[in-house]
Amino acid sequence: MKFRQTLTAGVALLPVALLSTPAFAQSTGSVDFDDEIVVTGARATDVAGIQSPDTSKAKSVLGQEVIARQNPGQTILDTINLVPGVVFTNNDAYGSSGGQLSIRGFSEDRISLTFDGVPLNDSGNYAIYSNQQLDPELIEQVNVNLGTTDVDSPTAAATGSTVNYRTRTPGEEFGVRLSGSAGEYKFFRIFGMVDTGVFTPWGTRAFIAASTASNDNPFNNYGVVDKQQYNARVWQPIGDNGDFVSIAGHYNENRNNFFGSLPLRFDRAVPSGFPQAKDEREYDINYPCTVSTVARPGVADLTNGCGTEFDRRYNPSNTGNIRGASRFTLAEGVVLTVDPSYQYVKANGGGTVNARERLQNGLSGYIGGRPYFGMDLNGDGDLLDEVTMTAPSQTQTHRYGVIANLRWDINDEHSVRVGFTYDRARHRQTGQVGSLHLNGEPVDVFPINDPLTDVTGAVLQKRDRLSYAILSQVSGEYRGEFMDGSLVATLGIRAPFFKRDLNNFCFTTSDTGFVDCFGQGDPRNATYAAANPTVQGPQQRVLKYDDILPNVGLLFRASNQFSIFANYSKGLQVPGTDALYNAFFFAPDTPSARPEPETTDNFDLGVRYRTGQVQAQVSGWFTKYDNRLASAYDPVTDRNLYRNLGRVDKYGIDGSIAWQPLPELALYAFGSYLESEIKDDVQSGGNSFIPTAGKRESGAPAYTFGGSARGTLGPVELGVTAKRTGGRYIYDTNLPIVIGGNEVYPAKTDAYWLVNLDARLGLEFLGLNDQTFFQLNVYNLFDTLYVGRYTTSISQGSSPPFAQIGAPRTVSGTLTVAF
Repeated sequence: MKFRQTLTAGVALLPVALLSTPAFAQSTGSVDFDDEIVVTGARATDVAGIQSPDTSKAKSVLGQEVIARQNPGQTILDTINLVPGVVFTNNDAYGSSGGQLSIRGFSEDRISLTFDGVPLNDSGNYAIYSNQQLDPELIEQVNVNLGTTDVDSPTAAATGSTVNYRTRTPGEEFGVRLSGSAGEYKFFRIFGMVDTGVFTPWGTRAFIAASTASNDNPFNNYGVVDKQQYNARVWQPIGDNGDFVSIAGHYNENRNNFFGSLPLRFDRAVPSGFPQAKDEREYDINYPCTVSTVARPGVADLTNGCGTEFDRRYNPSNTGNIRGASRFTLAEGVVLTVDPSYQYVKANGGGTVNARERLQNGLSGYIGGRPYFGMDLNGDGDLLDEVTMTAPSQTQTHRYGVIANLRWDINDEHSVRVGFTYDRARHRQTGQVGSLHLNGEPVDVFPINDPLTDVTGAVLQKRDRLSYAILSQVSGEYRGEFMDGSLVATLGIRAPFFKRDLNNFCFTTSDTGFVDCFGQGDPRNATYAAANPTVQGPQQRVLKYDDILPNVGLLFRASNQFSIFANYSKGLQVPGTDALYNAFFFAPDTPSARPEPETTDNFDLGVRYRTGQVQAQVSGWFTKYDNRLASAYDPVTDRNLYRNLGRVDKYGIDGSIAWQPLPELALYAFGSYLESEIKDDVQSGGNSFIPTAGKRESGAPAYTFGGSARGTLGPVELGVTAKRTGGRYIYDTNLPIVIGGNEVYPAKTDAYWLVNLDARLGLEFLGLNDQTFFQLNVYNLFDTLYVGRYTTSISQGSSPPFAQIGAPRTVSGTLTVAF
């Protein structure tokens, strides 16, 4: 019987092929440096697309064999749920509506995400947007550094871990691939890719790809996802020693609404609380809005409420980048790599506001969280009315970067590299107001395209600021092999220099960032300032941060199969621009205006066993987490503000094993356990404290474990993955919330199982090639009801946080044809 070579086939048994595609790290320079470990060290193997690279870092790598078995179009951040220590909750089964990531208990804004070395975290608040990632068919591999980063990494946000994924190289032969997918909730996706093959005498080759996808919201009667993406890459090899020049382009456009957000309290029926049964997940919102409002002259007309529901907020984004990569051998053993990049972002987060026609204290402008136009908005001839308008938080970013490395192989056992990294983001944040149709739909999801103006002709907006987030970084790394290659030592250091050039064109009226805005250079600024002398007015502040961040590793190869590794690294998180703008409420020369960066000291110790049939790794780790940043009471100012809260100790164990006893069968198991301890109580008032000392940080489960099994019989391949995620505390106090003597919601969310099924039927028996197949995916096979994304905090407020509902069971099918 003929067995197809699939995910379970013996790719891991081909050392020659593997040596050509290790790509363990993010930039070309880091890949090049890691390649040398592969070539000079033990053979690099993977089992069913899962690899534990033989380095001094705790690292896991997933290849295209794993990625391709996920739901069509799935975000790569859902795929890495197979890595121990990683938790990702998906808002919808197709990956186009966002989600929430944590690694070793660190939130996503403390995790560095890169794409071919290009930093993808928001340059202002370091957020990660999971629904804007590269089409999975184009991802060669994704690797997760647990707790560490590479020395040339261009990141300001890596107190947690790093996730790096890389684009495939264009094929040497001409080829076409087309996929069509359909599934529940009106899902429809088309993906197409063309490889040119070698088309010049110099070996030039390229690919071009495009996709489009759409689906409905599974939880309510409103909300649609529309997504399109375009990618291309040109690859020019130089000689036959691995040198090359490459340029790639990426563009992604999303139009989606927020999904399934409900108060995380369990004492009320939906929609006032989180569902307690599967049949409670679906709920109605006011759509289509049939309330009619007739403008009446001389009457103070109020809004009709159309378009104000949270679930109707649009979250549009246009993102793109151009990525260069190059490798040049300057002399024997001397290699230069240069990776330039440019990124563009245009996006907003939705939201509406009740606009006023009248003036406020004789002024038009955005005052006290509302726009006052000083003009008739609904055409009834008076200035008495309120009108609902869209007022999203708009962001436009232009970001330039380069990562350059120079490697010198001193001899066969010793190598060094020096690097320079530069990253400059122009981050423009505004909040223009736009019109709504009578049914609540925005005239344009980007009000910045045609913003409304007030009676003076000025554009009204709820924020108006311009930031330059700049990183200049030098780095160095040494690798030495001793004892005939049995002992490998790496000594790295990076010295980042951060500059935050912040320009706020509004008056900051609170320590939580509320502002009053009139416009740059507007004469109303002087009038307002004279009437409010204690309010911080429009101004520029320049803040600088720098540090020395070592990274030291040891790898001892007891045999070709067994190794022991240890690593120490220091991580840094510079305060984001959003938090720094909130601090504009305070005078620039006060400590409250400048929170200190977070730092981590990360220690890993582990063992690996690697053969052509087994990839096993277990590591224990400890992280000393200092200067944790969060919003809390400050005794100096007697206010709540963003500040450093002291130390947290985090430690745990991660482990995984992939085993392929037969070419037709592959098994994988993984698990992690996490402990964290907050060292101090948090002051909440002049003489009051929140009892957080000795408690766990909220938002991260104490344990996760799971596994997968995949088997092939003839043309049929079947795979199943299952993961158990433990409960997550809602607040750092670890306490249930009691109102009126009743437990309104518990201390933490429930643990849950998430089981996914995939099946593939090869169509070779129809005379087609081995790249043509039909694939069935079932996401959340047992339709588990669970809490998805939610925002944690130190202690409970006057209302519970809102939470996303985890994606329900979703069935989809994909037909792929290649030739």
